[in-house]
Amino acid sequence: MPKKAEALVLGVFSAPPDEGEPPAASTRPRAGGIELAVPAALSAGCAKAVLRRLEAAGVTGAPGSVTAVAAPAEGESGYQEGLPATIITVGLGDAESLDSEALRRSAGAVARWLTAAPAKFGHVATTLSDFGLAAAVEGWLLGSYQFTGFAHQAAHAPGVTFVAAGKGSKKEFVAAQITAEAVIFARDLVNTPANFCYPAAYADYLAHTAEQLGVKAQVFDAKELAKRGFGGVLAVGQGSHREPRVVHLKWKPKKAKKLTAPKLALVGKGITFDTGGISLKPARSMEDMISDMGGSAAAAAAVFAAARLDLQLEVTSTLAIAENMPSGHATRPGDVITHYGGTTSEIINTDAEGRLVLADAIAFAAETEPDYLVETSTLTGAQIVALGTRTAGVMGSPEFSAQVAAIGREVGENAWAMPLLEEHDEAARSPIADLRNASNSRDGGMLFAATYLSRFVPDSLPWAHVDIVGPSFNTGSAHGYTPKRATGTPVRTFIALMQKLCAATAPATGPEAKA
Repeated sequence: MPKKAEALVLGVFSAPPDEGEPPAASTRPRAGGIELAVPAALSAGCAKAVLRRLEAAGVTGAPGSVTAVAAPAEGESGYQEGLPATIITVGLGDAESLDSEALRRSAGAVARWLTAAPAKFGHVATTLSDFGLAAAVEGWLLGSYQFTGFAHQAAHAPGVTFVAAGKGSKKEFVAAQITAEAVIFARDLVNTPANFCYPAAYADYLAHTAEQLGVKAQVFDAKELAKRGFGGVLAVGQGSHREPRVVHLKWKPKKAKKLTAPKLALVGKGITFDTGGISLKPARSMEDMISDMGGSAAAAAAVFAAARLDLQLEVTSTLAIAENMPSGHATRPGDVITHYGGTTSEIINTDAEGRLVLADAIAFAAETEPDYLVETSTLTGAQIVALGTRTAGVMGSPEFSAQVAAIGREVGENAWAMPLLEEHDEAARSPIADLRNASNSRDGGMLFAATYLSRFVPDSLPWAHVDIVGPSFNTGSAHGYTPKRATGTPVRTFIALMQKLCAATAPATGPEAKA
């Protein structure tokens, strides 16, 4: 037990009420409908004394519930030398139902509790890692996250030691730490106010970070965008005096042997503030529109994580960054623009701006000849209507989209594969351009947007569009390891996808791969 620890955090399982002795197979001390997890950290006498105190406090073992009790003091029954003065328990639910996500959430819950507790601890120790080191580390770091911004208040999160992790745990710990820090990187970007995180400043910060991590970065300013024909990005950004940018990041291991993993292209929407443009949004909660660059933040964080993890694959991230503002220079409904690659779009609604910048970015990213392409964006309010605030919609090539959605569910970033609809093929046609950026119907708005984006994806390229309007920005209460405001979704999905691709040897290709 670390000498500097001021508290010990243990897990508590819910259990049936005591009826004589616990089952012979059980190695956990039980009393009052709870089982104390990891009794090896405590002597038998100390465990019984702690259980009595927890029972008196009414602890149930409900997932995420947190309770603090005093450890037996010197001279009391059950005293254990070297044990911190405070025992903090977090409910893990039923022992048979505990999985990585349940552990991640409970670790996040106790970490959040510690950051807000009136009694501030400088350092704590926990044995939650005995049930899964990576999940415990990720949940703890993500749950203790705080963004105070420019408020005159000090953030507090105690240091933590994960004890009894077992042999070979250092590599697993570091990987989990990097994964959590990648999520935090994305959260910080999204939470930063738009008067600090505007296109030029955002692009410069990403380029600076890339240089530190050995990631190649290209930044295209407005002049370069015009030269290259990024008409969608320029059309969205022209209403603001802050000029747009496109950032292209590339990670490729320098000392690697011939790479066998498929090449992955990530694309992210980076609208640093979205007023809706001429199709102005309602004023209510418009301040949350700093979150409209969440897709780009996740895509950038994933590439930087690949570099830190030294993943043996080539991955790029193309980020379309602009500020959507109304002005005398703004794009109007009814205007026609020309995208990167030559496709033309009739603008029906300037608040459907994300698909305009993404169209350019997708077409550009496809020219790098990836084996797979994944784009993510806070694209449509219809995503929340269809799937709620915690589940992303995934559309694109049916098989690959289903795979991406499944990976999201595996890591606790809920996602569900959705179809592209035949009727939207006709709805996306314009009488004066190749496409129109919105339909006049609210039906299936999330799916229409994906159909529009599909027109910029080569037929032979497996791809997925991940709509994260709800999951990426939590306007409700904090829960588990998810804070209010920016969540960092779907960074962990992308990291897990890259890790799976590293284990692959050949991509699935062919015209049938595209929806």
